Amino acid sequence: MAEIISLIILAGSFLGMAGLIYRKIPVLIELPQSAEKPIKRNFKEKLKETAKKLPFLKGFSYEIILQKLLAKIRILTLKTDNKTSNWLKRLRIKEKIRKNLDESYWEKIKGNKK
Repeated sequence: MAEIISLIILAGSFLGMAGLIYRKIPVLIELPQSAEKPIKRNFKEKLKETAKKLPFLKGFSYEIILQKLLAKIRILTLKTDNKTSNWLKRLRIKEKIRKNLDESYWEKIKGNKK
């Protein structure tokens, strides 16, 4: 039963696609062979052009802003690196202290039993 329903849906889909293609073939034939596409400028280029037109942005340089941004990102990564390094040092010191305490604790317990 499920197979029959699936076949009916499949046949209906094929008939629907064939009908759409049959209706659109005349429209496709009427289209010109080579349609010239207008040159589309992307958002970045439009933004640059409008920035150049504004009087207070005449000396505006994207490279300087990029340099400043990269310098700030570098400083931020160095700060986080330094912070994680300090955390690792503290964890290693705590681990060393804990190991020393554990060894002395078990030695004291062994000494009390004797």
